[in-house]
Amino acid sequence: MPELPEVETTKRGIAPYVVGKVIRGVEVRERRLRWPVPRNFSKQLAGAKVLQLERRAKYLLFETQNGFFMLHLGMSGSLRICAPEEALRKHDHLVFSLSGNKQLRFNDPRRFGSALWLGSAPYEHTLLRSLGPEPLDNEITAEHLFAMSRKRKVAVKNFIMDNHVVVGVGNIYANEALYLSGIRPRRAAGRVSRGEYVVLLDNIRKVLDASIKMGGSTLRDFVGGDGKPGYFQQTLRVYGREAEPCPTCGNPIKQITVGQRSSFYCANCQR
Repeated sequence: MPELPEVETTKRGIAPYVVGKVIRGVEVRERRLRWPVPRNFSKQLAGAKVLQLERRAKYLLFETQNGFFMLHLGMSGSLRICAPEEALRKHDHLVFSLSGNKQLRFNDPRRFGSALWLGSAPYEHTLLRSLGPEPLDNEITAEHLFAMSRKRKVAVKNFIMDNHVVVGVGNIYANEALYLSGIRPRRAAGRVSRGEYVVLLDNIRKVLDASIKMGGSTLRDFVGGDGKPGYFQQTLRVYGREAEPCPTCGNPIKQITVGQRSSFYCANCQR
């Protein structure tokens, strides 16, 4: 599933070809996504200039002269820029024809993605209004995490993956940040100290930043490519490395299940 770094890289990859362009038309080839594409979606966007492209959590928000629309990549979705004459691929569900003789195509084999019209008040939409702060913005602090965690018995890994607490910390990145912080994934969020949250937030940012930077070399793939950043090539310290030696102490990495998700940690380095 595309996570925050993948969505941020997607945003950066397509922005130069989308922002400032006029949407000449939208072909909805498959309306049955996670939520049905609105019947008036094409009509709302025809002739509208794209003014800005933003990311909120894992949602891409396109500001146009007519209002905002939102794309979510779901579990298998991707966006790519291509020439109009390029053959359509299976699962190309939305085709945005842009000025400058380019197309933005949304491909989603599993159809868990979405395309929604938000109008003039995007952040009041039910999917956005209750989201927590962005981990890479200055608005979130370790004090915020510490205050929200008090008396919470939920595992700290689940806590930092809760989008009402902080957005965009997916499973891979939670495992990696907790390892770097020396905190076991099952420890109760309320038993993590203020100082440990300072370290944890710093490592969340480092892991996400590093993943976004790795995506920089894949930006060319959004033009005529598959539109998918090569994140599976990233170097991971603990995630997916059960029984392999810990990079720090050499003890075998353990795998457990936390919140129905695979979790990896070093029993020696994490407490």
